[in-house]
Amino acid sequence: MEIMAKLYLVTSEGQKFMGIGVLWLLEQLRVENSLRSAALKLGISYSKAFAMVKNLEEYLGVAVIERKRGGAKREGACLTPFGEQFLTLYNQFQREAKEQLNAPFSQFSKELELLIKKCSLKN
Repeated sequence: MEIMAKLYLVTSEGQKFMGIGVLWLLEQLRVENSLRSAALKLGISYSKAFAMVKNLEEYLGVAVIERKRGGAKREGACLTPFGEQFLTLYNQFQREAKEQLNAPFSQFSKELELLIKKCSLKN
């Protein structure tokens, strides 16, 4: 048995604005230098990807990606300096938060194993 946790940042009204999907999108954007290409690689529509980024930027009040205009393709985007730092900070937070789950989960697993043994002996 293992533990799996999904972390989301939510508004005071409970609306998600940052989670694993946005994280993957921003990381893929870093590789692709295009929101459209990043969305395509993740199998989501451009409009959904755009809405995800817009929602994040609106809540934070800071631009996370810089949209590039011009050129033959008229597309392109990259993370802003804030976006780069935000991604690093979020990844660190997520990693540390999940690591903090290991000790209570280990204790839970031990107690569950004892409970199962205790109850299976009664049957």
